Amino acid sequence: MFAEHTDWCTPWMPRVLPKVRSIVAAHPRQTVFTRFIPADKAGDGEGTWRRYYERWASMTIEQLGRDQIDLVPELAPFVPPAEIVDKHVYSPWLETDLHRRLQARGADTLVVTGGETDVCVLGTVLGAVDLGYRVIIVTDGLCSSSDEAHDAMLTLYHGRYGQQVETVTTDTLLRSWA
Repeated sequence: MFAEHTDWCTPWMPRVLPKVRSIVAAHPRQTVFTRFIPADKAGDGEGTWRRYYERWASMTIEQLGRDQIDLVPELAPFVPPAEIVDKHVYSPWLETDLHRRLQARGADTLVVTGGETDVCVLGTVLGAVDLGYRVIIVTDGLCSSSDEAHDAMLTLYHGRYGQQVETVTTDTLLRSWA
């Protein structure tokens, strides 16, 4: 739904996807994809999410079709061994077992890629910081539908959260794993 020509299309995804794929390919067994699942139909959802899906009725499963919530074809072959955690809100830490899964693996560091920089990535990063994870954001592995918001978030990650969030490029990350 973010890669296709929908109301939530992230135009940078074709540029970012090869970077994300190279990171996943390096460590598919350690990869967890968090997948945003929209409401089934307009008016579904709790609290303000109900109003949200009235506004974004075109982005409900009823309008999109269930196939639009699948992983993009470039990443789908990695599952398994990679895992998927489905979520209905921006944060993957609410209503999921993500933290428990990561604890079971002994994970203490998260490498974050994906979209959108200023929405779901933000929810992921702040929750991970709150839970005490070391957070590494791959700056060229993020995309957004808003250039201004993306740039503002990178500035925020570098400056405001610099003590708790590290930023690297894909090449730097992959070299450090070699």
